[in-house]
Amino acid sequence: MSRANESAPQEFILLGFSDRPWLELPLFVVFLVSYILTILGNMTIILVSHLDPKLHTPMYFFLTNLSLLDLCYTTSTVPQMLVNIRSTRKVISYGGCVAQLFIFLALGSTECLLLAVMSFDRFVAICQPLRYSVIMHHGLCLQLATASWVSGFSNSVLQSTWTLHMPLCGHREVDHFFCEVPALLKLSCADTTANEAELFFISVLFLLIPVTLILISYTFIVQAVLRIQSTEGRRKAFGTCGSHLIVVTLFYGTAIYMYLQPPSPTSKDRGKMVSLFYGIITPMLNPIIYTLRNKEVKGAFKRLISRAFLINQSW
Repeated sequence: MSRANESAPQEFILLGFSDRPWLELPLFVVFLVSYILTILGNMTIILVSHLDPKLHTPMYFFLTNLSLLDLCYTTSTVPQMLVNIRSTRKVISYGGCVAQLFIFLALGSTECLLLAVMSFDRFVAICQPLRYSVIMHHGLCLQLATASWVSGFSNSVLQSTWTLHMPLCGHREVDHFFCEVPALLKLSCADTTANEAELFFISVLFLLIPVTLILISYTFIVQAVLRIQSTEGRRKAFGTCGSHLIVVTLFYGTAIYMYLQPPSPTSKDRGKMVSLFYGIITPMLNPIIYTLRNKEVKGAFKRLISRAFLINQSW
């Protein structure tokens, strides 16, 4: 560990797309708009789910967790990215890089597990509707959510420690927009084979296994939905599950591409764009997908606005 500490720089240079300065203004606008929409969209879901009693159900409890996670997820990287894009010195302190690495990895790992938990909730709701309230009781929901958060942060402690233990030998130019494990491993002047194998193994645990469980859940869900006689009931079930499936595809698809494909120098710019997608675009799209395809959320939002309007009139 002393060897790693001796070679640790005081700050890192985040290269991003600095070799393409003409991209910086468009990226700044895209990042800023995405961040604002992420804040507004996810805060809306959290407030509506908390204030409307009709949304005090397991599905919206997990959705609130996802929205809170996405708020923190983007806030750990986007503000620093916005500053660096418009600055001539695109730097981040060593401590800032460590914090960014830990938080981004912890929240990303938590989301992997939370999306699997949400698919389990949909499986019970559709395949076991009469026993849903008995199975998905408040205690179990708390346990599943807590297990997701604790596992995600535990994984981040391990991964961050292994990554920061590697000697850098003075290297400080990170070919990325933010501090992420694959980008930091490329700075090491030691053999990273063991670290890459550990990263691959943990990625299988947090990406492939949850995806497999989700696919199995949705196989049973589709079979159950097709047995529903009511056209309205079938449409409602497909609408709710469709939103979740879109989110799952966007998040896992890009994360698997980033963490489970063999490293290739020719695909480094593509890797940056992919990481931006699951780190910025997906958290922005999550509330849009869940609200546009969900009549309950839209109805709750309208009731909340109406209540606020009536309160203002009474004043």
